[in-house]
Amino acid sequence: MSSSAKTRLMIYRQLALPSTPDSIHEVENVVDEIRQELEFKDDVYANVMVALTEAVNNSIIHGNKSDVNKKVYVEFEIPNSYRLLVRVHDEGPGFDIKGLPDPTAPENIDKIGGRGVFLMMHLSDSISFSEDGKLVEMTFNI
Repeated sequence: MSSSAKTRLMIYRQLALPSTPDSIHEVENVVDEIRQELEFKDDVYANVMVALTEAVNNSIIHGNKSDVNKKVYVEFEIPNSYRLLVRVHDEGPGFDIKGLPDPTAPENIDKIGGRGVFLMMHLSDSISFSEDGKLVEMTFNI
């Protein structure tokens, strides 16, 4: 890790994004910036990028129902030199995490959607849902 990254370990960034597909690009740009500053590995970068874009996409489409008047909030925090914490919060009604169908079940294998939360859970090092599913927190060991 570079000395400039070491002096900025409590990086904290906030985004307030409109509920449009173009917002994904802004999130990707911030992840690219953080990766350059902290120099984390390719596999961690890929996990962060996929899990976070899934979370933001879910917030836009399922949470906020693509209502451009509603925002998706993304917060990035580096609580220490080996962890990235990302929070994604939407203004939708929420959802029941326990009510999601298993995308690996035989009856769901051929379905196009339904894998976002599954991917988020498997690519992050820890994940939690709160506020009735409107807030997801993911941590990644960098």
